[in-house]
Amino acid sequence: MKQFSLAICAAIFLSACGGSSSVASSTTSGTSGATNGAGVTNASAVFNLPGTPTNVTGIAGDGSVTLNFMAPASDGGATIASYTATCMAGSVSRTISTTSSPVVVTGLLNGTKYRCNVAAVNAAGVGAVSASVELTPVVATAIAIDPSKVPLGDGKFSQTGPAVGYVYTCYSANGGGGASSKGPWFNSDGLTWNSLSKISVQGAVNWTSSFLVSFGSTLGITGNGLPPNPTGTFPIASTDPAYAYDRNPNAIAQANIAWGLPAHPVVADKPRCTGLGAIGVLLDGVRLFNADDGANRDAVAWEIQDACQGHPERTGKYHHHNVSSCLTQKDTPGQHSPLVGYIADGFGLYGNLGENGKALTNADLDECHGHTHMIVVNGVAVNQYHYHQTKEFPYTIGCYKGTPVSIN
Repeated sequence: MKQFSLAICAAIFLSACGGSSSVASSTTSGTSGATNGAGVTNASAVFNLPGTPTNVTGIAGDGSVTLNFMAPASDGGATIASYTATCMAGSVSRTISTTSSPVVVTGLLNGTKYRCNVAAVNAAGVGAVSASVELTPVVATAIAIDPSKVPLGDGKFSQTGPAVGYVYTCYSANGGGGASSKGPWFNSDGLTWNSLSKISVQGAVNWTSSFLVSFGSTLGITGNGLPPNPTGTFPIASTDPAYAYDRNPNAIAQANIAWGLPAHPVVADKPRCTGLGAIGVLLDGVRLFNADDGANRDAVAWEIQDACQGHPERTGKYHHHNVSSCLTQKDTPGQHSPLVGYIADGFGLYGNLGENGKALTNADLDECHGHTHMIVVNGVAVNQYHYHQTKEFPYTIGCYKGTPVSIN
């Protein structure tokens, strides 16, 4: 009996004595423990492999694919540390690690079909891979926007969900568009407008501007809402040629900004809709609105702004509907555009040039008008989502990719 008891101890309870047994097994994938005062480690938690990421979708790019996904329902009892995204074509595969969605898998061959999946990773290891999506990278064939024939954005608004080239809104059109009639810069085809011949509100009114961006627990945005450059004269005078098409009766007034945006923005589980009013701020300290004139029409085409593409709304808030040509931040050929503003979800808005100075169109960006790659944020290189300006509707953002804070 004594020998039998010792055998049982060796086979079953050896781990309690600091050893291990080949005849004992476990269905768990890992443990975490704590050390007591006597230096003995006691098991305090048991965890498994994480679950499978869901809702995996993808967009093919030039030598790359962008994968979007949702976190698994179960983390296995341990924090998910990262995700692996793998794209396979035959025996060739390419794997990229990321901490959140979306992830861009680069280094792929254009014209080759890849099967791509995502798996979650915790301290126990790599979980089961998601269902695969098939994507074929292609050489970018973006068509340059002719400034004399800019596609009109009228009606490109949705309340049901986001789409590339649209604005996702939280409201219905109120019929309150600012312009009373079409100007001669609308082309006869009814589908385009000439940005080169559109007139501006006359005048040169100077203002005292204050604006400050600070980095801390939040991204602090403060200012008085007034621009550093001269504006047109508002209300629009009856002697101004613009008055024949847009009789904006509003006067510019100081409208203080005191916002705390997310300092470390993350992509939300789904895109959020935009409202009327401010969606962000440009680096001239002026509020940015979406591309709607209030009647689900293309505000940049219809409404007549001043020479810096700004005008006041009914309470006097001066604002832009696209990126102002008066910003000191300018694109440099062959280089990625500089930061030109911040959106309410904390993500940055950049000019029209992407990686290697490529001029971007809607076809290069997702439904919210952005994408993810390495950029410099506050002096640090990070792989982060960001928005871009384009020369076509919706000009800045189509929806919020992150979770916006309430701004006024």
